[in-house]
Amino acid sequence: MLLLGGFPCCLQKTEIQPVTVGSRSENDVTVKRPKEQEQRGLTPAKGDAGTKPKVIRKPPAPHEDADGGRAQEELTVSRSKAAESASERVTSADRQADSDTFNFKKFHRCLLKPPLGRDNGKPADPQTNERREKVKEMMKFAWDNYKTYAWGKNELRPLTKNGHIGNMFGGLRGASIIDSLDTLYIMGLMDEYNEAQEWVQTSLDLNSNGEASLFEVNIRYVGGLLAAYYLTGEELFKSKALELGEKLLPAFNTPTGIPRGVINLGSGTSWSWGWASAGSSILAEFGTLHLEFVHLTELSNNPIYTEKVMNIRKLLSKIEKPHGLYPNFLSPVSGNWVQHHVSIGGLGDSFYEYLIKSYLMSDKTDEEAKDMYYSALQAIEANLVQKSPGGLTYVAEWRGGILDHKMGHLACFSGGMIGIGADDGEPEKRQHYLDLAAEITHTCHESYTRSETKLGPEAFRFDSGAEATANRLSDRYYILRPEVIESYMYMWRLTHDPKYREWGWEAVEALERYCRVESGFSGIRDVYTMTVSHDNMQQSFFLSETLKYLYLLFSDDDLLSLEDWVFNTEAHPLPIIRRSCLQDNTTQEKMVSE
Repeated sequence: MLLLGGFPCCLQKTEIQPVTVGSRSENDVTVKRPKEQEQRGLTPAKGDAGTKPKVIRKPPAPHEDADGGRAQEELTVSRSKAAESASERVTSADRQADSDTFNFKKFHRCLLKPPLGRDNGKPADPQTNERREKVKEMMKFAWDNYKTYAWGKNELRPLTKNGHIGNMFGGLRGASIIDSLDTLYIMGLMDEYNEAQEWVQTSLDLNSNGEASLFEVNIRYVGGLLAAYYLTGEELFKSKALELGEKLLPAFNTPTGIPRGVINLGSGTSWSWGWASAGSSILAEFGTLHLEFVHLTELSNNPIYTEKVMNIRKLLSKIEKPHGLYPNFLSPVSGNWVQHHVSIGGLGDSFYEYLIKSYLMSDKTDEEAKDMYYSALQAIEANLVQKSPGGLTYVAEWRGGILDHKMGHLACFSGGMIGIGADDGEPEKRQHYLDLAAEITHTCHESYTRSETKLGPEAFRFDSGAEATANRLSDRYYILRPEVIESYMYMWRLTHDPKYREWGWEAVEALERYCRVESGFSGIRDVYTMTVSHDNMQQSFFLSETLKYLYLLFSDDDLLSLEDWVFNTEAHPLPIIRRSCLQDNTTQEKMVSE
């Protein structure tokens, strides 16, 4: 395994990747957002260092449906065929199910809006719709080339026109297929969706016997299968998700219950990454299981999945935290921190994301997750959030009390994270959080606009005269990452400021110009030169996240409404669990039957 600065070269979401390899989805690495991914900062307009306009909350969305509680019947015409067959099966099962069995139709009755919205999220504005159709075309192009040259492999190598497997998923195949299921479905690419479903039915073999990243398998495969099930009702996806979830449980067999990062899916043996400090587990890895595992309990009625992740939270809640911060390395044996390196980019990022999303997914009943999130955010603001001489807000890394003034592309998810959590903070801080989210998103946009290609580098700095730019060759690559666009999508939905759609379109144009090749999309090695060198990798998260977030950015808000859905860190939508609604439905049905 190649190493970069002592870390594996091919990290996932939580790590950094070398220019030559794919990102968090791909190579032999593991973590979701690399240690080198930094925070995402924002930048007020030049010259505005001291004055920042307030972010305006969104006006009522144009074209939004007032009578939003239509149930699943209003799924789109383009998906009606797939949905109908699933719905028929669910309906018959519905009548026989006992109260301990998960009931898909009952669950969907508790959604406030149809998953696909009133008109598949089609925007009324012709230009916006044209842009949305362009993103759909990009998805079809990426998918068709994957199908032609890499079918059944994990990723497409578009320059050499072949597939890549890697060893991150422990012998599992088809990462791009699983990651694409929900994207194809919401875009109405039903022929392609049906091809993907057929592959899952006939070819997804979970009996692998290799070294898998617990984190990556969870966010991509378990998350992708769960989302596909919740959107379509296809029992196939549910059964595969539960089968795979069970194979992940042995990773938790440690003295503390903190799982190790690598697991053999066949034998159940687990161990820590060789590069991780002193056999540590990684905060962003063991802290990014909660959403999926709660839904595994929901579908199986087996509490063990929720118990495993609640045990992690219990330990993290009681352990002493330096300055209120959560370091990135923790011993699964002693339960103590190893090193005091803190980052909301690689190695830390999605832990914080899953705290606020756990609260939202619980229908705002998980008060412990809420308290932990806001306490962590307060510590991050006090210790890590900085303002550059040029007026850009960014989140530095913290190494035992010493700040490293850089942000990683991976950290740029934090604009969206802080945004979606703004309304549930203390009333007097809600506007402040929305402003902070906008500032960080602005800084991340600056990292794009200050490059020749208008795509952002893997990491950018704020020292030695640098402002949101990469001054090391090893930080200049772009591997089709979604985090900046992710924050654009959230900030659009929260504010409806048209600049976020314009920024998203800038990214589309840059992707088309510099990353689109004859047979797919490829990352590039240096965003600061227009004579690009491609890395020959179409990451699975490009299909799952980058293109999905762009499509949602140019769609109406009722397509996967944030009132009903939270996105896991691979952008797979999981429904909010409305316990009171589900219990009311159960009571009503029982009374009717009696």
